[in-house]
Amino acid sequence: MLLSNHSRYILECGTDEAGRGCLAGPVTAAAVILPEKFENSILNDSKQLSESKRELLKPIIEEQSLTFGVAHIFQEDIDKINILNASILAMHKSVEQLSPVPEFIIVDGNKFKPYLNIPHETIVKGDGKYLSIAAASILAKTHRDAYMNAIHEEFPMYNWKKNKGYPTKEHREAIKKYGITKYHRKSFRLLPEQLKLEL
Repeated sequence: MLLSNHSRYILECGTDEAGRGCLAGPVTAAAVILPEKFENSILNDSKQLSESKRELLKPIIEEQSLTFGVAHIFQEDIDKINILNASILAMHKSVEQLSPVPEFIIVDGNKFKPYLNIPHETIVKGDGKYLSIAAASILAKTHRDAYMNAIHEEFPMYNWKKNKGYPTKEHREAIKKYGITKYHRKSFRLLPEQLKLEL
């Protein structure tokens, strides 16, 4: 059973990201403030749920949350500032969209940089412990998946509709065969035997 608030603050926001380990596309973060009495029996860490359950929860979270924000940081910026900084920046940009402004931020994972003067706490595996982080994990994942489905139409040979840019065997075989696209993260090790890839 996921808990509601971690702190004594009512306006507590949860934030999480999706797509950190991908070879292509953005890293996407979401931030969510849920109402105090929010309950949902299905809501859990997005990785524990099927795609159909995530898609079912997305409109519920967007309609019932007090406020939410979603932000993409694209591959060019990931290559410039590295994936950890890009993930934190995405979280900051998603929190920036919240109105009312949160009084406390709970973050999935163990890395974050202070945002404005709002107190925060990092919580390892927080998406399986707190409703607002789980809700943020669903929005980050579903919004990123929708983006990857859209760019799949442009480059169907990489099958991003299925692998969402993650380093599957199929995705790596396609990189080997067709090279890379403007959506690939050039700072990532795109192939195990990097020497074969002409960047």
